[in-house]
Amino acid sequence: MTQTTPVETILDRRRLRRKITFWRLFALAAIVIALVVAAGRFSGAESHLTPHIARIEIKGLITGDRATIKLIKDVGESRASAVIVAINSPGGTVTGSERIYNALRQVAKKKPVVAVVDTLGASGGYVVALGANRIFASDNALVGSIGVLLQLPNFAKLLDNVGVKVESFKSAPLKDEPNFFDPTSDAARAAMNSLVLDSYDWFKRLVKERRNLTDAELAAVADGRVFTGHQALALKLIDAAGGEDEAKAWLETQKGVAKNLPIRDWKKPGVEGRFGLFSLASHALAAMGYPQAAELARKAEGARAASALDGLLAIWQVDAQ
Repeated sequence: MTQTTPVETILDRRRLRRKITFWRLFALAAIVIALVVAAGRFSGAESHLTPHIARIEIKGLITGDRATIKLIKDVGESRASAVIVAINSPGGTVTGSERIYNALRQVAKKKPVVAVVDTLGASGGYVVALGANRIFASDNALVGSIGVLLQLPNFAKLLDNVGVKVESFKSAPLKDEPNFFDPTSDAARAAMNSLVLDSYDWFKRLVKERRNLTDAELAAVADGRVFTGHQALALKLIDAAGGEDEAKAWLETQKGVAKNLPIRDWKKPGVEGRFGLFSLASHALAAMGYPQAAELARKAEGARAASALDGLLAIWQVDAQ
């Protein structure tokens, strides 16, 4: 019979203590997250029951996710007297931007909606701004980028170099076009270009209608470039220079919104709406001494966001990382 030495016993006890410490910290982090979520929901619900000006943030890549659309609809049905849409986005998917635009137009039928472009309101971000009754932007904010983008990698030359051929069996010549494995045919290129141009025409019609532009004025701004807020004002892409203070002053003087109403943030429900599920996880894991796990959580969040950008894009700059 083998007897355990005192040294082995001490090592076993240390290992056991480390395991217990880990699970205690894990449980503590879970409790903290649950309390933050519960407190956020309670305080948010309570503050939204009285008259106020609602602030909705549209930032980062726009996908038109269900949580954002529901949030906008909830604001429309709330006691909010007006809505400020704070935009800081390079855009995103065309359909996602269109969904948010449509949701804001529904809210605008019930209460005034103003858009405030802080740093960036480009492409799909500008589509969102068009959903407001009035657009404000800082002088040095970037506005515009009226255009649509479709980018696909092609590995045909690489596969030829390594001697790999992908065979396709399809019901029609354009069924799998474009694909990553063959040079893009003229017919496929024309088909994809027609999609881009059709969405581009929709974008231009929206800008022309919402900003009341002539054909010449539209042509001057619809070549895909961005403009500073100062330039955008002269080009009629925005209504006024300024930020949230100017937007609130306009609501008071032009829409009769009470002067002393507080501005309250509306967030998407749950952990993701307040902090981001993966952001919370990464911070909690880092605090517990697991930086590698924290980095994995951050990468997972990036992959999750990238996976949502499928289809035609209304975006100013594509993040290639």
